[in-house]
Amino acid sequence: MNLKVKESELMDKMKTLKTYFGYDTFRLGQEEIIDQILSGRDVLAVMPTGAGKSLCYQLPALLMPGITVVVSPLISLMMDQVKALNEAGVHAAYINSSLTESQTAKALELAASGRYKIIYVAPERLETPRFLDFACHAEISMVTVDEAHCISQWGQDFRPSYTRILSFIRCLPMRPVISAFTATATERVREDILASLDLEKPFETVTGFDRENLYFEVQRARDKKARVHKYVEDHREDSGIIYCATRKGVDELYLYLENAGISAGRYHAGMSADARKKSQEDFIYDRIRVMVATNAFGMGIDKSNVRYVLHFNMPQSMENYYQEAGRAGRDGEPAECILYYSPQDTVINRMLLESKESYREYAEEELRLIRTQDMERLRKMEEYCTTMKCLRNCILIYFGEQAEERCGNCSNCLEEFEETDMSDAAADVVRCVRSCGQRYGVNMIAGTLLGENTAKIRNSRMDQNPAYGSQSKLSREMIREVIRNMLEQGYLRQTTDRYAVLKLTERSEELLKGEREFLIRYKKEEKQESIGKSKGRSGRKQEQNAELTEKGKELFEELRALRMQLAKKRSVPPYMVASDRTLRDMCTRLPLTREEMLEVSGMGEKKVKQYGEQFLKKIREASD
Repeated sequence: MNLKVKESELMDKMKTLKTYFGYDTFRLGQEEIIDQILSGRDVLAVMPTGAGKSLCYQLPALLMPGITVVVSPLISLMMDQVKALNEAGVHAAYINSSLTESQTAKALELAASGRYKIIYVAPERLETPRFLDFACHAEISMVTVDEAHCISQWGQDFRPSYTRILSFIRCLPMRPVISAFTATATERVREDILASLDLEKPFETVTGFDRENLYFEVQRARDKKARVHKYVEDHREDSGIIYCATRKGVDELYLYLENAGISAGRYHAGMSADARKKSQEDFIYDRIRVMVATNAFGMGIDKSNVRYVLHFNMPQSMENYYQEAGRAGRDGEPAECILYYSPQDTVINRMLLESKESYREYAEEELRLIRTQDMERLRKMEEYCTTMKCLRNCILIYFGEQAEERCGNCSNCLEEFEETDMSDAAADVVRCVRSCGQRYGVNMIAGTLLGENTAKIRNSRMDQNPAYGSQSKLSREMIREVIRNMLEQGYLRQTTDRYAVLKLTERSEELLKGEREFLIRYKKEEKQESIGKSKGRSGRKQEQNAELTEKGKELFEELRALRMQLAKKRSVPPYMVASDRTLRDMCTRLPLTREEMLEVSGMGEKKVKQYGEQFLKKIREASD
């Protein structure tokens, strides 16, 4: 690496952290990443959503001698980051298709004159003549690749334009520090990022995927709309996102909630650009509390006070789920992630994968590998939705991280289970799979054991299978539960192609020989009055509120109202004025002077100068 930062500048990092970002200490992993960048070393950092990735490149950018170019995939993401930086007193700009040619020229002119320390740019703009001319004549200290998983075809959001980042870097007269950040990357994706960006002896770190403030829950739901409505009704004061698998699903749920008297917004690719923009801004500025959306919404949203993320349908992969769920609780305060699951979700997702437009871009052999991988991801997601094990544990293990057996903060750890011996049913499953030549999937095997008289079973001659009707007294759901447990415990396996055929394993024979009991655990039936009820949140919220006195709780609400007024005056989202955590710290510390306000978490010098007196006035009034 050619760039080094002076020792004195290394000493300035704590002052910079407090002055511009309002914090006295770093979060887990941040300081080490920043030190590595400041020493001139390339970095690849995998940090969960809400762990403070942006600060890891924004802070060193302020201490390095030249300009930092941040490659970012979405316009909304850039605009949000730049607005937040300017609010903090950092001069930053963005270059993307939302600007006119004259606006782009002006921004680059100001950048060349030293106006900006950080420039966000869309990957498509990197190799345009105007931007290349600017970059080759400016002092580029660092190129940061945000959402770096987009560079890998094995990632969940592959963008071909990201593959051109390296050619841009190679055009620069001096190689800058290269830093890459992502929230969700398996080992294979991380290897792809390293190779695609040609990182030189990089510092690699995975700071941990766990988000301790998030509560996870899966509900096997029939009347999903009623459950969602009840949940949102019970959390009217909270901001939340509800994800649906399809545009039609978004429209239907949005209208259902609107008709039920809940003010909500919607967002999907079928809406006009103006309608999407208005809906997004209404949500960011707290004009509406609830957003119903497809996965097209969210990557550019840095809203810190989202208290819940609900999934109306099961996502297609754990990567997608964790990224979307991770938009809750970015301020570190307790938040909730609930997934409403039904077996139909798997069917819908298989159909969506079959019609995936990006498949057309690949050659046949490459397409086969990608299809197989997508189906395997979907299977893992279904496992998450049906497991009786700790949900957080399932997520962390998926991303290659060791975890405690029980987290105590998910529905499975808090749920009551019943245990029953299903040895006979499991043995019949093995007999059925073996006698049909291991040629069918879960639905066909379940239907055969139940003795269903369908055309599909008759045409496949499964009505002649020795195990046909042998478990007719069980429900379809229980048969599927037995098969799911057999898969989880290694008595069966499933192919990774689109047909997901059941196959026997070395352990299958144990069930036929009766060498051991086959016990399964399943959740007790949910009672009707528990529809939409969250098992973990209420207790945590009481615990959180217990930190404040009754007077403190009143002050918190008054400060929230003041925050909204200040945000409207400045035309910025309320969370950019102060996060919920910052307001709660004010209620605990009760600062009465400017110096005391500077001690509040999240209140840097610029924010104290901008808003401190108004907050102090409100606190003094409450203290009288």
